[in-house]
Amino acid sequence: MAVRILGVDLPQNKRGEIALTYIYGIGCGLSSKILTEAGIDRDTRIKDWTDVQVAAVREIISRNFKVEGDLRSEIQLNIKRLMDIGCYRGIRHRIGLPLRGQSTKNNARTRKGKRKTVANKKRVTK
Repeated sequence: MAVRILGVDLPQNKRGEIALTYIYGIGCGLSSKILTEAGIDRDTRIKDWTDVQVAAVREIISRNFKVEGDLRSEIQLNIKRLMDIGCYRGIRHRIGLPLRGQSTKNNARTRKGKRKTVANKKRVTK
């Protein structure tokens, strides 16, 4: 039986603590906290969970945490807000440069994209 929580199919052969991290917005720490609250052993494989345990985990996540689509949309709205108010971080988002003070002289290729070569001016010879 495939376990599906919030639109994400959890891998059957992984431990519960690891499998929950497949949900966007849930990391290792949060997954262990969820399993403790649900009363499920962290080392139990997903395929060994009962329907009651799956329902408990689903209930805890939907009640307490913002995950998947809601979290993604909130992050996008935060970025859009920064761009709209024109703050430093918003401007850096808009022009696609690093936000957190990293040097851009040599590196930052991930944010800047592929190199755009600029040709030198040709000198006029007499």
